[in-house]
Amino acid sequence: MKTTSLRLRVIGVALAVSMLGACDLAPKDARPTLPPVEAYKEIGDWTVAQPGGGQPPGNWWHVFNDPTLDKLEEQATQANQDIQGAIARFDEARADARVAQADYYPTVDATGSATRNHLSASVADPLHNRTFKQYEAGFDLNYEIDLWGRVRNEVKAGKFRAGASGDDLAGVELRIHAELAIDYFVLGGYDLEQNILDDTVRNYQKFLELTQARVQVGYARKGDVSTAQAQLEGARTQATEMRLKRANLEHAIAILTGAPPSNLSLPARPLDVEPPAIAVDIPSTLLERRPDIAAAENRVSAANADIGVARAAYFPTLNLTALFGVQSAAAGKLFSAPSEAWSFGPTALLNVFDGGRRKAGTAKARAGHAEAVAAYRQSALNAFGEVEDNLSSLHRLSEEAQTQQAAVAAAAESTRHATDLYAGGLQSNFNVVQAQNTELAARLTAADIKTRRMTSSVLLIKALGGGWQRDDLSSTSVDVAGKARAE
Repeated sequence: MKTTSLRLRVIGVALAVSMLGACDLAPKDARPTLPPVEAYKEIGDWTVAQPGGGQPPGNWWHVFNDPTLDKLEEQATQANQDIQGAIARFDEARADARVAQADYYPTVDATGSATRNHLSASVADPLHNRTFKQYEAGFDLNYEIDLWGRVRNEVKAGKFRAGASGDDLAGVELRIHAELAIDYFVLGGYDLEQNILDDTVRNYQKFLELTQARVQVGYARKGDVSTAQAQLEGARTQATEMRLKRANLEHAIAILTGAPPSNLSLPARPLDVEPPAIAVDIPSTLLERRPDIAAAENRVSAANADIGVARAAYFPTLNLTALFGVQSAAAGKLFSAPSEAWSFGPTALLNVFDGGRRKAGTAKARAGHAEAVAAYRQSALNAFGEVEDNLSSLHRLSEEAQTQQAAVAAAAESTRHATDLYAGGLQSNFNVVQAQNTELAARLTAADIKTRRMTSSVLLIKALGGGWQRDDLSSTSVDVAGKARAE
């Protein structure tokens, strides 16, 4: 037993020394450079958040102060299948990282055999008893000494890819929640347009009745009735089409929340809110607040570690192997002292010729790193562009909302004036129909602008990364049962 203990200590010391003397062949890892962006071009009069402040909360949709939206978003968190798929991919990536990390440790196998052997009589100096039994039991240890950092870089790459998968999960959650919020506000916009169309149908019905009365007393032509009837039926068609669009969108919202469409019914709620104030951070904070950028950066680091793995293939592989066990021709003597058998020592393997395989592998790893760097830079540029787009949209749509309200008021006044003149026989129905069409178009455009302002506010929050932070992986990676998926 003392001899065995001594051998185990020798093995442990050898492993420790090998780790202390190991080197790393991966290039120095660093965040890829980007063109300097000091401020947003379309910031206008938007408030710039102070460092560490102004960001939406983790559940960023709470800034809209809508309990119905809050409930729908919570249902999506719990049951959306795209999110559940991203969770599974994250768990899979973490498992892959643990597989790579297992190479830090030696593999130990327990072995045992009981065989009956027979040697050929044709061999030189055959044994007197050519048929015999042999019993064996023991432990087989194998350990790769990571002198060149292959194992460590594989572990690094696995951890970075697991981190990227966690960032992807956060990105999926952000996308799903933003899509749900947009659909919710578009649904409210449909309800607003539905009210406009229903009011229009009622007004057109009244105008048709006025026209019919004027025809009966000879103050209008029968053709005026046909024109008013056609206009009324056209408005009814638009109203029916709006109900169809609303039903389809409600079905889409149900699917986003992980529910069958038949299980969700949202009461009509015409959109009547203003976009919330959103403090905009300086551009550099996007690198910390966008999960897609964080994922791209993690993949750059993983590709950098892959270069180290590829370069390590040029150097010899050194393994420590150890065997301790017992061997005996009789089962009853297997565990007696004389049956002890052991071996211990290093083995080295150096590839002399591989037809350019290692060179190609290194070139592939470097190209993969270059691709990851390009993807990172493109993700950052896309992020800057999305913020600029939505800052511009909110600024211009605010101006459009004001001018369009003026247009609605003028169109309504024109319709009222034309109708009064027509009722008094001082104007033809053509002028009334034209004024009514202009007013309807103006009201629908105003409703559309209101909807676009709300959806642009959601898209701006999404472009800013929502309430996510780079150090939120452990808090954002908890499944519906509360089980942590990040270490």
